[in-house]
Amino acid sequence: MSRLKELFSDTVIYGISTVAARFLNYLLVPFYTDVFDPAVYGVIGLIYAAIIFFNVLFQFGMESAYLKYASDRDKAQDVFKTLELTIIGGATVLALVTLGFQDILVPLMEIPPDLHYLIWMMLIILWLDATVAIPFAELRLKRHAWMFSFVKLGGVVINLVMNFVLVLGFGWGIEAVLVSNVIGSVFTWIGAGLATRGMWSGVFNREVMNKALHFGLPYVPAGLGYAINEVLDRFFLAQMPQETVNELYGTAYSAASITGIYNACYKLAVFMMLFIQMYRMAWQPFFLNNAKGNDERDVYAKAFLVFNAVAAVAFMFVALFKDWIVAIEIPLLNAQLIDERYWLGLHVVPLLLLAYWFQGWYVNFTAGIFIEEQTKKLPKITLTGAVVTIVLNVVLIPLLGMMGAAIATVTSYLVMAIFIYSESMKVYPIKYPWASVLFIMGMALTFVFGYDVINSYVQIEFIRTVLFIIGFIVCAMIVKRNLHKISL
Repeated sequence: MSRLKELFSDTVIYGISTVAARFLNYLLVPFYTDVFDPAVYGVIGLIYAAIIFFNVLFQFGMESAYLKYASDRDKAQDVFKTLELTIIGGATVLALVTLGFQDILVPLMEIPPDLHYLIWMMLIILWLDATVAIPFAELRLKRHAWMFSFVKLGGVVINLVMNFVLVLGFGWGIEAVLVSNVIGSVFTWIGAGLATRGMWSGVFNREVMNKALHFGLPYVPAGLGYAINEVLDRFFLAQMPQETVNELYGTAYSAASITGIYNACYKLAVFMMLFIQMYRMAWQPFFLNNAKGNDERDVYAKAFLVFNAVAAVAFMFVALFKDWIVAIEIPLLNAQLIDERYWLGLHVVPLLLLAYWFQGWYVNFTAGIFIEEQTKKLPKITLTGAVVTIVLNVVLIPLLGMMGAAIATVTSYLVMAIFIYSESMKVYPIKYPWASVLFIMGMALTFVFGYDVINSYVQIEFIRTVLFIIGFIVCAMIVKRNLHKISL
């Protein structure tokens, strides 16, 4: 049980910085939705969707390779220098190649012609994020969570401040978003570099590079599949014919504004995404460090149960109180958390939260694949999810608009979770407490969607509060009762 506490204590430490960073970053959502028209915010969403996609190419799986091979601390310095030089060279080449396609990228992301230089800003962000990945992985591997948190949080604060200065002080438009990001990323790059400067005393090792590439490159198609699942729906929404938009939402909206509305409401799922992200940061080093124990599979099963209980509470809270959350007033900004112009898309929030929940399943099930070095299975799984995403977006968005995009996302993540579970169990079987997990998820879904049905007929505000309290208590009781029963 002490190791399980170690996992979740690290999750909390990463969570403090991640939640604080995301909270500060989230202040930009009411800011952007207040000062930018939905169509303009849609462009911002498309640019950052492209960054998520390209980020996979720029890092080409080296972060995961580092966590794998630098766990042998006697060789860590050689691995650090080798992989950092590899990623610096690769990211530089990719940035130059991408510049050659800027005439295609600018209209695809609907960037105004006079702001075409935003592509340069995007590439600088990508290069900085890629080359800082190995230093951050080193901080995670050594469990320097507080240093990790300080550097991450510092970059976010600088980004936030620069947004306000450039937009409010100098009257800049969307270019302020990327310039501020660049400045914040520079701070992060310098901070992480200084914190890990001692690792450069190693030597470049071609054998290590080849081994890392062999291990990490399968993460590229896997990551591309993930990126497609995460962001492709924005591009499909942005390409909706005006006739379809008129039919679904009325003549007051355009495809660009619907994309902006969807992107803003997607931000509400950040609460679930935060939990998944900080759990993943602690989870990978945890299962690698405990892979040689006598009861490690029992510990992984317990972790999965606790993960689902916390995910259920987060799901119920955001889904049940989403209309209250978006209406929260931000005093310093004199704006709501999400401006009323964007509330049209709130109905997709529960499905997006559920999608991240399934993504959390995927993260848990990667343990067996990672431990047994079966990463070659990942591309098939994530690309299958990508195919599901593409097909369902093509079919459902013309019929259901934003809801179609959300259905495609949740279906894709469920398919990937099922596939990776199947593959992981073949090489590293774990006896997960499925009865308890499925009961927790079923209860949460029943409470959320049941409330929506009840609310459509009669509006009784206290019902959602009662449902949330009951759900929280049930989750806590199930965890307490079942932890000691889980065995190999």
